[in-house]
Amino acid sequence: MPKNHLKVQHTPNTWPIKRKNATFITRPHPGAHKMELSLPLNIIFKKLLGKAKTNKEVTKLLHNHEILLNGKRKKDYKQAMGLLDILFIPKTGESYTMLIGTNKKLMMQEIDKKEASQKICKIVGKKIVKKGVTQLKTYDGRTILVKKDEYKTGESVLLSIPKQEIKQLLKLETGACILLTGGKYVGKIASVVEIKADILRFKYDSKEFETKKDYAIVIGKDKPLINIK
Repeated sequence: MPKNHLKVQHTPNTWPIKRKNATFITRPHPGAHKMELSLPLNIIFKKLLGKAKTNKEVTKLLHNHEILLNGKRKKDYKQAMGLLDILFIPKTGESYTMLIGTNKKLMMQEIDKKEASQKICKIVGKKIVKKGVTQLKTYDGRTILVKKDEYKTGESVLLSIPKQEIKQLLKLETGACILLTGGKYVGKIASVVEIKADILRFKYDSKEFETKKDYAIVIGKDKPLINIK
């Protein structure tokens, strides 16, 4: 079997697929997102959105309907869509983002038109590239040049897409709204209570818990900037 396929039994547990019905499944093209937090477009259109039954139908959909991923047209069904990416279907006007549920499975959440024009990105690195200019690196592989060095690793930025202009800084601080992407509390939307070194204390359902700071993505100042049901 060629390398563009993956044994179903070796797929991440976060993939919302039936593991007894097939031996192989499409391997997404390598990209910035971790495999456990992304899915190839054909699985999304077939299994999650129900808009196609075969890879041939997905290919036709991609070629005929100008499907946009983060504001850019995609034609390859092996293209990966990752956590908090934005999918737009012009023909129907539908927009979706990818989230991870409390069942630890990836899911598609429909969003409105305004939300589809912007994207939340977590800052995972930064460096000075020249005097007065800092380069930010985000979890989804983007690099952004900024003149004001007011950004910290672990914070998030709200970007316009596809222009990639920073609309808002979302600080990792007390009261911030976060999405947890790993650990025991994955998928929960919570509020930051306290940060001590690498440990984050948060409030969820009126109770307080602790997890690794790295598991948190800031998605709003006091409430989510994206539609979460």
